[in-house]
Amino acid sequence: MTALTFLGAAGTVTGSKFLLERDRQRILVDCGLFQGEARWRRRNWDPFPVDPASLDAVVLTHAHLDHCGYLPGLVRHGFHGPVICTPGTADVAAIVLRDAAHLQVEDAEHARAEGYSRHDPPRPLFDTEDAERAIRLFRPTVDRTDLAESTAVTLHRAGHILGSAFAELEFDGHRLLVSGDLGRQEHPLLRPPEPPPAVDTVLIEATYGDRQHQPLDHAELARLISTTAARGGVVLMPAFAIDRTAVLLHELAGLMRAGLVPRLPVYVNSPMALAALNVYRAAVSNKSPELRPEILGGPDPFDPGTVHLVHTVEESMRISDPGRPSIVISASGMATGGRVLYHLARLLPGKRNTVVLPGFQVPGTRGRALLDGTRSVKIHGRYIPVRADVVGMSEFSAHADSDELIRWLSSAPRPPETVYVVHGEDHARAELARRIHDELDWTAVTPSHLERVRL
Repeated sequence: MTALTFLGAAGTVTGSKFLLERDRQRILVDCGLFQGEARWRRRNWDPFPVDPASLDAVVLTHAHLDHCGYLPGLVRHGFHGPVICTPGTADVAAIVLRDAAHLQVEDAEHARAEGYSRHDPPRPLFDTEDAERAIRLFRPTVDRTDLAESTAVTLHRAGHILGSAFAELEFDGHRLLVSGDLGRQEHPLLRPPEPPPAVDTVLIEATYGDRQHQPLDHAELARLISTTAARGGVVLMPAFAIDRTAVLLHELAGLMRAGLVPRLPVYVNSPMALAALNVYRAAVSNKSPELRPEILGGPDPFDPGTVHLVHTVEESMRISDPGRPSIVISASGMATGGRVLYHLARLLPGKRNTVVLPGFQVPGTRGRALLDGTRSVKIHGRYIPVRADVVGMSEFSAHADSDELIRWLSSAPRPPETVYVVHGEDHARAELARRIHDELDWTAVTPSHLERVRL
């Protein structure tokens, strides 16, 4: 019997983990951290449902934390098999896992010093050695790859971030597609997802399963920046270090070159974002086939000449409040950790400033609280008043919206037997499942956490 178990991303938009079991084989597709509300984050500390040492392989669709971030924890508890991914994911995930381990250790130490952890003593979920051991297991591939006897995987371009893929697994004459996160048709840097092949079972993400993106309003972003600068304020953009920072820099470069906003200093203050930006620059230099041709061969797509890369902690502290009109891009994108917290603590109380949230905010995160209009937010154990303007711009999202997901599914050569709708809040999954049923006449299911199904 072949079975599929939903170990994460079922009822939440984080913690993607899908366990495929057949005969004596076990393959894990994605190995993400749970994020957001405490009830989800606590699951990161639960014992893994099967012995990690019994896994034959892990397949990573891409390098975002909610898809790869638990890998060091899996290694800590005994996993030692290959991690199959694209070369781009191998490059980016190494950055993500090292940063995650650093933050785990740093947050545990900070909690110990400040006395606000429930653990005594505070401890990290994993450390830097666990991350390095996980990275050494990466096996980058661009071809069909055998995972175990009579089981293989092919990774196809997903257009979400550099290196992102959807996974097509073959076993016993059955084909299973795991979407990972699908990108936009109009991503400013990346080519769109490849069309899906003919498969029997689909796992489809539903981050934006119940809504449609509006086209990016360049004029509105220009207005926000210009208005904030005119009153002497700072525009703070909490941004995902991977892809989103590069996209924002590309947008700002375009606005400044077109004369639509003042040529303000732009500070990029995230070690992970700087490392990821180097990977994106290398992709541009190497003319990666993942990138849109129009960004190749022209002026620097990420810098109009005003970008300052902040490397050291000392530099970071000096510009936590730059004190003059400027733009700060810092991680993390949902304000769950990282250097952006110091900027928020300094800038949120100031009425002159503007916080732009350029992407999805998971419930339970500081970013979501700000988006929902909270009047104060807790940072490092203290409540910070929110007097700055807070504006959400989900148009920057790198996730396909509901219409794009339906169009992508409908381009398949034939209908699958079953579509499992995952990686979304329950209302988003339910709405996407309804559309799949009503518009495509396919069987669509919203599985529960730890539910097990036969394939």
